[in-house]
Amino acid sequence: MHRELIEFAAGVPGPASAWIWRPAALRERAAALRRVLPSWTILYAQKANKALSDAAVDVVDGIECASREEVVRALAVGARRVAVAGPVKSPGFLRWLQGLDHPGIRLHAEGWEELRALADTGWTGPLALRVNAGEALSATATHHMQGAVPFGFSLEEAGRALRWALGNGLEVDGFAHHAMSNCLDAAEYAEHVDRALRVSADLAGDVVDLGYVNVGGGLGADPRGETIDLERLGALLPAPPAGVELACEPGRFLAAPAGYYLTEVVDLKRNGGVDFAVVRGGTHHFRLPAAWGYGHPFTVVPVERWDRPWARREVSGTVRVCGELCTPRDVLHPGRAVESLRVGDRLLMGDAGAYGLDISHTGFLSNRPPETYTVSW
Repeated sequence: MHRELIEFAAGVPGPASAWIWRPAALRERAAALRRVLPSWTILYAQKANKALSDAAVDVVDGIECASREEVVRALAVGARRVAVAGPVKSPGFLRWLQGLDHPGIRLHAEGWEELRALADTGWTGPLALRVNAGEALSATATHHMQGAVPFGFSLEEAGRALRWALGNGLEVDGFAHHAMSNCLDAAEYAEHVDRALRVSADLAGDVVDLGYVNVGGGLGADPRGETIDLERLGALLPAPPAGVELACEPGRFLAAPAGYYLTEVVDLKRNGGVDFAVVRGGTHHFRLPAAWGYGHPFTVVPVERWDRPWARREVSGTVRVCGELCTPRDVLHPGRAVESLRVGDRLLMGDAGAYGLDISHTGFLSNRPPETYTVSW
């Protein structure tokens, strides 16, 4: 971990609970991805971390959005391309998008009501149908986004939806296949891409000239440190068909290394044979560990200052890290060995930039929100 980051974390005003963004890490990972996918369209999935949108827009081709607010933010930071997804797009939202008259906006339609609303609106922009091709192929993915989930048109309905859309004046030129989240196996991801291309070609047939295939996100970056092997992925990926724009929507993969959650130990106690480190903050600021049921790795940042008139408490051995919420589920780590941990020391959790703050229930108990800092190195 960067020496500058440790020094910065030690100097944050206490009791510390803060997110630290390092956009340079996102740019470095985007450059590595671009080397492997030189001809692809890369769209940053803003849902992973909206605070990094302005950094991402400079190194990718556009931004994937799933709400009006995300579209507003994407355009505000200068996105040239905007892919709009999500299973619930109201007629009012679609009319608003049409009124933007932005040449870079593309819709991924997910259901019959959306198609009917688009036809009623007179949508003239580019349109892809999201296809739910059944079971996702990855055994390593954290979430499967195909199969028994409410996303996209089933294979049985996708062909009918395509013909209906074309017959009602909509300009469909491709398909979207967001099948999985956090895939760590390069071979599995390459197989997903190959299947998406084959399914798209079969659906297009002689009905439409296939011009766009979006394989979604899913490039893995596990918060415990493992990432998908880009070099192996590049060697396994099929070549894009001539005349077809092949797009992906990484969010987690780009954002993960660019965020750190910092928290401070405010008490140490032992209950039921377990040593607890109770920290300022918790899952309402960083929900992913509780949502996924894992312990997020952390670095102990020693803080030498101690200005209280009583003795400073210290523990060694295995500690469970819990937050300030009135629930036993507020756990950032269920148990990790430490050589020494004192009240007032900080815990710095790296590789936390994806789905950390953005999915957290920050309003619960009305506690003070975390501070946010952006560093330039």
